[in-house]
Amino acid sequence: MESKKAARQDGSRGPKSTSKRATERACDISGQPRVPGRWLMTAVALAIAAAVLCTWSALCLLFWQGSWQLLYHPAARVVRTPADAGLAFGSVEFAASDAGVPQLNGWWIPAAEDAKYRRFTFVYLHGQDGNLGGTVETLARLHALGVNVLAFDYRGYGKSQFARPSEAHWREDAESALRYLIQTRHVNPAAIVLDGAGLGANLALEVAAKHASLDGVVLDSPDGAPMDAVFNDPRARLVPARLLNRDRYDLIGSATDLRIPSLWIMRTAPAEKGGESIEPAAYQKVSSSKMLVWLNGAGNGKQYADALSRWLDGLQVR
Repeated sequence: MESKKAARQDGSRGPKSTSKRATERACDISGQPRVPGRWLMTAVALAIAAAVLCTWSALCLLFWQGSWQLLYHPAARVVRTPADAGLAFGSVEFAASDAGVPQLNGWWIPAAEDAKYRRFTFVYLHGQDGNLGGTVETLARLHALGVNVLAFDYRGYGKSQFARPSEAHWREDAESALRYLIQTRHVNPAAIVLDGAGLGANLALEVAAKHASLDGVVLDSPDGAPMDAVFNDPRARLVPARLLNRDRYDLIGSATDLRIPSLWIMRTAPAEKGGESIEPAAYQKVSSSKMLVWLNGAGNGKQYADALSRWLDGLQVR
């Protein structure tokens, strides 16, 4: 009996003693439970991964918010007006918001009563730098040619309401200018010519491709690869830049869809092959009536005016 009792007592002490030793091993000298090393390594790895993900997400957000500044360089202060070139003009506002506030500001420069090309109304689309104040000389040349001119600043430029510039906003603003001419000034679409310079030429081609009722489009030095300024920036390599910035200005696609006459003015020396000038790739895609003019360094103003006159003469007899 005593041996069995002793056995039971030894048996009861065995598991308790083992559990106690395990608990002691899992505790440090302060009596607190220890965390296994692999758990610590896993937690550190997860923390690092979370920090990297948060940093990368922050970079994506910053690129999405600020990449437009790599392409667009607007200025708010308009330092010159057509009056500085001796032109009579009127300040216009249009494209009212839902609250009835005009979003776009521009200039209406009427042609002289006896002007040769008075039937034409040009919508001038400036480039991505500055604002209307930097276009006064070009507008003066158009007026001297004898056409009516509507020039305006996109949202975010000059006196127009602020909005972050983008291809979509520019396209909306150009469409608003056309509606203003057609619905408010009652200009016949068949007498409207879009005229763009630099990135404004890319916009003009894009809008013209959607409006076969317009008379024509003038493209002054369109940019063949405008988005390189964004996608070739070193910061763009750290984020999915093409997903975060939706601007494209697809010159080739717009040229393929164009159905109205176009005048292409190039201010750089043409590339040559076999002694012959190579036409711009987008120009080659145009199937409608088109004219290409290369301007050299001297006498650009006269060449520009002569090219426009010859092209407009062709539109007159259509």
